[in-house]
Amino acid sequence: MTFPVLRKVLIANRGEIARRIISACHELGASAVAVYSDVDKDAPWVWEADEAYPLHGSTAADTYLNSEKILNIAVNHGVDAIHPGYGFLSENADFAAACARRGLVFVGPPPEAMHALGSKAAARALAQAHDVPVVPGVDGAGRSDDELADAAQAIGYPVLIKASAGGGGKGMRVVDDSGELSDALRAARQEAQSAFGDPHVLLEKYFTQIHHVEVQVLGDAHGNLLHLYERECSIQRRHQKIIEESPSPVVGDDETLREAITAAAVRLARAAGYSSAGTVEFIVDSTGGFYFLEMNTRLQVEHPVTESVTGIDLVTWQLRVAAGEPLSFAQHDVRRRGHAIECRVYAEDPATGFLPSIGEIVYYGRPTGPGLRVDDGIESGSAVSPYYDPMLAKVITWGAERREAIRKMERALRETAVLGVTTNIDYLRDILAQPAFIAGHTSTNFLAEHMAGRQPPVEASEDEWIAAAAYEILSAMNAGPATGGQSVYDPWEAARGWRNVGA
Repeated sequence: MTFPVLRKVLIANRGEIARRIISACHELGASAVAVYSDVDKDAPWVWEADEAYPLHGSTAADTYLNSEKILNIAVNHGVDAIHPGYGFLSENADFAAACARRGLVFVGPPPEAMHALGSKAAARALAQAHDVPVVPGVDGAGRSDDELADAAQAIGYPVLIKASAGGGGKGMRVVDDSGELSDALRAARQEAQSAFGDPHVLLEKYFTQIHHVEVQVLGDAHGNLLHLYERECSIQRRHQKIIEESPSPVVGDDETLREAITAAAVRLARAAGYSSAGTVEFIVDSTGGFYFLEMNTRLQVEHPVTESVTGIDLVTWQLRVAAGEPLSFAQHDVRRRGHAIECRVYAEDPATGFLPSIGEIVYYGRPTGPGLRVDDGIESGSAVSPYYDPMLAKVITWGAERREAIRKMERALRETAVLGVTTNIDYLRDILAQPAFIAGHTSTNFLAEHMAGRQPPVEASEDEWIAAAAYEILSAMNAGPATGGQSVYDPWEAARGWRNVGA
């Protein structure tokens, strides 16, 4: 039996992931439909799509989170399916159900699986019911502050308060002693309500020396469900990942641990009736014990490292599964090869607490070379707005072994040029150069332990200024008739008000 590829797919997202999905659509012969905010009207993915329609607005709430606008565009323009990417509406079970009601395919898991796993509290209960180890803790629903204080005392400080809904570090507080608990609970609930519309929080044991390890799963609607091994995502700032890799250094050659953690991930996903791509997140302690954190019912930002080591294209398989196609491979067919690392390039200033850097990207130069992939959502002239996440690009390197991947990444970041906004590129390079990182000692405390006193350079490098000058010259060359009607660039004509005489 053959399953047709979806004919027309709307991408309900922006930036590098929109470009990534457009590429996958074209790979399968499908048309890609982009939507865009007023801020993004000139963005690269808009003109790379086969069709593009405005969302009329600038904020996320008015645009990429406005499900009615997106659904109406899809229905009015003959779209077959909607791919939500990550963030925005990607883990919204109600949106997935609304797609079905409008006769649209949602490229992701069934709404029922999203409901079962979208709440951290519900996912935790499901994990416990299927022998998946969970972090010691309690559900805060219906418990008073005094009851949670007693629970924290029983668990033992430090404890972690975290929102049941959402992610990205919002609604999360680490509490070191009982005197801080009441204020932290109030702040976490307020932030959770503001970010996710739900003040529900959990209280869990906080481990001070852990690794953040996640397992990629992939399933279809025919009962096939398997894992694509693990990734490590322990290098985080403000609970947000900035460097990811596969395989995990902490798992290393421990095949017993690898088999146990991947089997637990598949067991949980199967219990929820999961299909499409998803990620089960764990923490691994210093003894090799692992505990379930949550499941992301969507594509992850860091999916390229899994694609690099397995050779399996997760986005095209999401589309194929959404069209009804069964997986063409079994668990024993999935093999790891080499090592892959991803660094997220952000428009942010590490010297000011990673505050976003807003403005125009005057020049952007991509690195090139073997074993290198760049997923980005920008070009020279792109704008970084205050309305959306400031991630500009993901640089992914592959090597036969980890140190080769690190060397390639260092070179790739050195050759990445972004002028006009401040970026974290030098900060990433400093992380890669740390002996502890090279040795694979990458706990979630890594930045606090090794980068706390780091002072970034404040001036652009000579190479960056040369790149900017080259960009200006090339821009003038491309302008042609704008420089006095000439079709060939004339530097003397372009240098208005300057003459080569005397001073």
